[in-house]
Amino acid sequence: MVSVDISPKNDGGVLKEIIKEGIGDETAPPGSNVTVHYTGTLLDGSKFDSSKDRNEPFTFELQKRTVIKAWDIGVATMKKGEVAMFICDPKYAYGAKGSPPTIPPNATLKFEIEMIDWTDEDLSPEKDRSIQKSQITKGKKYSVPTEGSLMSIHLTGMYDGKVFEDRDVQFCLGEGEDSGIVEGVEKALSSFKIGETSKVKLASKYAFKDVGKPELGIPPNATVEYILELKNFEKAVEFWTLKDDERIEQAKIFKEKGTNYFKKDKYYLAITMYNKITEVLTSGNFDGSLKEEKDSLMLSAYLNLALCYLKTDKNVEAKNACNQALELKPNNEKALYRRGQAYLALASPEIAIADFQEVLKIEPKNTAAVKQIGVCNNLIKKHLTKEKNLYANMFEKFAQQDKQKEEKLQEQTDVMSVALGEWGQEERPGGRDATAFEKENPNILMLNANGTGEFQDM
Repeated sequence: MVSVDISPKNDGGVLKEIIKEGIGDETAPPGSNVTVHYTGTLLDGSKFDSSKDRNEPFTFELQKRTVIKAWDIGVATMKKGEVAMFICDPKYAYGAKGSPPTIPPNATLKFEIEMIDWTDEDLSPEKDRSIQKSQITKGKKYSVPTEGSLMSIHLTGMYDGKVFEDRDVQFCLGEGEDSGIVEGVEKALSSFKIGETSKVKLASKYAFKDVGKPELGIPPNATVEYILELKNFEKAVEFWTLKDDERIEQAKIFKEKGTNYFKKDKYYLAITMYNKITEVLTSGNFDGSLKEEKDSLMLSAYLNLALCYLKTDKNVEAKNACNQALELKPNNEKALYRRGQAYLALASPEIAIADFQEVLKIEPKNTAAVKQIGVCNNLIKKHLTKEKNLYANMFEKFAQQDKQKEEKLQEQTDVMSVALGEWGQEERPGGRDATAFEKENPNILMLNANGTGEFQDM
């Protein structure tokens, strides 16, 4: 076997000897979940660990620093089915400290590793493999874009082997919807480095969902693939670096963007922008006119958030946004009205009506509030009628049950009365005459203490 130096610096830190050739030409890309078998020994041949002895293959994320450097370097060169021996210098293994008690300090290690298989990197928040990434070309720098970064990308979208889009796009991360970028692409791009090209596979919930994209030939619930290249990006503004007046200006930019998105019915993008206003203005020491401007922008942000949440049926969030607006300006007409709408949508007309009544105290001519009060009253009446009918039915049912119990109890009483009659009487229960045998033998059947007839000894 021939040893090859595969260490990045060609310093002899990781030597590789192929024992068994693998299949094909593909190797596991960075971030993929690789599954291997291994046996680790010291130079004297003494074994310190083996997955084969346990009959448990080992799985880890490649080049995510979850294993020693030598493994991240060596396993990345392996093909499926390949078996190789790696000789690892201490600085690529456990270093001067070792890993007591099995690995002494400054130990050179040997690992026989078998590459079993790998799966693409899972980028989905739920870790259900709904966003999978396979790197094609490594990026050049260490930094990755953050929300708000201005990005230049090239993307090629494919479904069932056919390309449905192929274009260059420039947009701010987090606002891709405005440029026709699906959610899964944005989530994947947040892990890219400049110059990186990767294949991304998206389940429908992060692509075109249960609606599909008929004009592109994509049916509902379709899994799609993209080849993405991050050409460049400019980092988003870091709020902590801004002065108070700069924070105000940035908040105004977000407000304008949010308003434009709202007018386009892109409510989720509008929500993102309005939330950014609260984020950029939460910290800082605003004085005088700046404080007034800051409070005005915050109030506007909360009111607009409430409206967007109502539009997207997020009624709890709408109520909370109204509460925050009312903390800034108690008895705000819009905040009270929208909170009333949220309570109404949450099936709480008794609470909602109080907010609409407060609106009328502020502005008696608010016809919208008057109409909503009418809606609340109608709902309350319907609820009361429904409850009345429900309880009436319940009471009728209980009455029927009680009647049945009484009838059954009466039947049992009649039976007991018969059973407790004196056996020796001439007239038998039910009105029939005693038989001659019964008259001659009056004690042949006696009643026991609990009233059940049992034959007794004569």
